[in-house]
Amino acid sequence: MKRTITQIAPLVIQQAPKLLRVAAYARVSSGKEAMLHSLSAQISHYSAKIQKTPGWTYAGVYADEALTGTKDSREEFQKLLTACRVGKIDLIITKSVSRFARNTVTTLKTIRELRQIGVDVYFEEQNIHTLGTDGEFLLTLLAAYAEEEARSVSENQKWRIKANFEQGLPWSVTMYGYRQVDGRLEIVPEEAGILRMAADLYLEGYGGERLKRVLAKAGICGRHGNEMTGHSIVNLLCNEKSAGNLLLQKKYVTDPLTKLERINRGELPQYFVEGSHKPILDGDTYSRILAERARRAARYHPNPQTPPTYPFTGRISCGKCGGYFRRKIAGAPGYKKPVWICNTFNSKGKAFCASKQIPEAILENVAAQAMGLPVFQASAFTERIKEIRVPENGTLIFVFFDGHESSLTWKNASRRDSWDEQARQKARDLALRRAAERRTVLCRQ
Repeated sequence: MKRTITQIAPLVIQQAPKLLRVAAYARVSSGKEAMLHSLSAQISHYSAKIQKTPGWTYAGVYADEALTGTKDSREEFQKLLTACRVGKIDLIITKSVSRFARNTVTTLKTIRELRQIGVDVYFEEQNIHTLGTDGEFLLTLLAAYAEEEARSVSENQKWRIKANFEQGLPWSVTMYGYRQVDGRLEIVPEEAGILRMAADLYLEGYGGERLKRVLAKAGICGRHGNEMTGHSIVNLLCNEKSAGNLLLQKKYVTDPLTKLERINRGELPQYFVEGSHKPILDGDTYSRILAERARRAARYHPNPQTPPTYPFTGRISCGKCGGYFRRKIAGAPGYKKPVWICNTFNSKGKAFCASKQIPEAILENVAAQAMGLPVFQASAFTERIKEIRVPENGTLIFVFFDGHESSLTWKNASRRDSWDEQARQKARDLALRRAAERRTVLCRQ
């Protein structure tokens, strides 16, 4: 029986075209009844339009009412962006570019973000799709307007700030110990009391790290619940505001777009207002704190403008806590010779990091051994070694820039070992002297 084989073509299942998820955004700039009626009409218009257009599926209408004289938070606009970010919207339709956002800068930033995630925005009045061929032209145009608008706003803001400074008024102060009320600084009693206590301890000899531990142990935090660092505490005590004075325009904005700030080193005028508010620290205490800070700076850093750096700075990482080792100079309390110590152990104690300090002399000798040099050379170390890892006490892993690693061990001689070595050396010296004396006697005979 002859077999017949017939090829059956697969059934072509036509899939329904994917519906475009469309949302609309509307906004009015006033709380007047006529404007509210306009907003209601826009919502009804967009809802009907989306639901009647073939190929579209309704993804909602988001509408904001920006009340005149108040900050425009645009809660609905933020909800719209959130829906776009999670992939619920493909197309946004809105009346015009000016209605889409508060200013050109925000519009440009938002359109760029939406383009990156594949969301199109259609402006009815301009008849432009941001994902279409006109989208690039629109972005270029908006970028030019945004830069000019930002510069204009920045210049107006600078003028207002300068006017305040000329009247001896601060622009915005968030310093711990004070709060700004109607352009004036008022003392926060609880915070001021903490600063006065810190000032007394500082003048008694407490350093920044010790002050930090004292405040942390007492459960004292910053204004927003964050830990107060030793550096920040000392800076607060040395701030002219603590003595009731104001130095205005310490910093300035260099670019209105990037908002990059720089320290004012004479580029712009500064304004010193003496006795502008009630002081937290009296004049004598404040002067003594400044003198004490200068004394300590001169002791540890002869030139405060150029603090010393060392070959090992920023290159020794602790394997126990992930921190970095820092140098403790000879003469610091409890240190007769320079050593390198984990910053976590130094600031928080053994409970947070059980690493041991490494004498600098030993560190240099082991580094020279890792590089195959008879003595340590700082220039060679900087050029060849990328970092030093300390996975455990007594072990150093040298990571070279060429990729290879060298693991070496070290041991710090104990006092007992040192005493034994001294005794052995004395015995050797005594034996040598006696042998020399015997040779002298024999020669005379």
